[in-house]
Amino acid sequence: MAAENVPTPQGPTYAPARAARELALRRGEFDLAVRLGHIRTVPDEGGGGRRVSSAEIDRLRARTGFPEALRGRVETVGTREAAELLEISPGRFTRLARLGVVVPVTFYLNRYRAVVWHYLAEELRQFAATDDNKPLLTGRTPTGLREQLAEGLDLRARNWRGRQLGFLLREADGRPWARAAALASLLDPAHVAEIVPDPDERARLSRSLPRTMPHGAPGSATAQVAERITTAVEPDEIGWLRADLAQTVAEARARHPLLRPEPGATVPAAAPPPLAVPRTGAPHRQEQPRHPRGLLGRLRRAGRRTAPHRETEHV
Repeated sequence: MAAENVPTPQGPTYAPARAARELALRRGEFDLAVRLGHIRTVPDEGGGGRRVSSAEIDRLRARTGFPEALRGRVETVGTREAAELLEISPGRFTRLARLGVVVPVTFYLNRYRAVVWHYLAEELRQFAATDDNKPLLTGRTPTGLREQLAEGLDLRARNWRGRQLGFLLREADGRPWARAAALASLLDPAHVAEIVPDPDERARLSRSLPRTMPHGAPGSATAQVAERITTAVEPDEIGWLRADLAQTVAEARARHPLLRPEPGATVPAAAPPPLAVPRTGAPHRQEQPRHPRGLLGRLRRAGRRTAPHRETEHV
């Protein structure tokens, strides 16, 4: 298989744990800073994960306000703290989040398997400082939006997936198989198998899948809740992910075709790759129209939409 072009690091590099210490960040803060593009990484020449060059460490440490300024850019808050930043009630903040006005950046499941969403504090401060957003923080929610909320509208998981895809595509550094794996990671494996019927190509995607923190043991109730968040379930979202995956895989085939064994050669049998096994536990979702990208379009939309799943949130 042809090698994909990736940047070559110059000088010594550090593993994530060491780089986090050098930058005075907790590991979670470091990982989020990388995903947001605040810390540039390079591929590990030994085939491991991403690393940080000494030059990048020096660049960040030389910036004004280090390390407090860097920490501030990755500070996250839960619903209660977010509401305090915006000077509104936790209930109003949750309604804004369900409407897609504010977008979560991370989540975890507490011991009750309730979803705990976290938001970037920096984004919330910018939101509060924008005059156009003032009407959203005071007064009654418009009738049409109240009806949608009553019907179960909740865009938090979908908006998280959109943001997650942006993170993964940035980490792919333009490598087509890595880009394809980023798209595949948000689809049920059954959809991936339809788009990529070749088992060798699915194995290639599996090797390129981004490493993520597990949420519970495989097949557990906790893992199934996490799957409902991390897997696209709405028909329009699935449709454009499938289309993008098909296009990206075609590009990867053209630019970096897989190395195939010679005809007649004996190769050991391999277990089916993970992407060939459909996930379980995700409930059936009714077809829903795609939301417009613009904020005002989302808020003033005339039609109604029933959310596929209402997440229980720990405040």
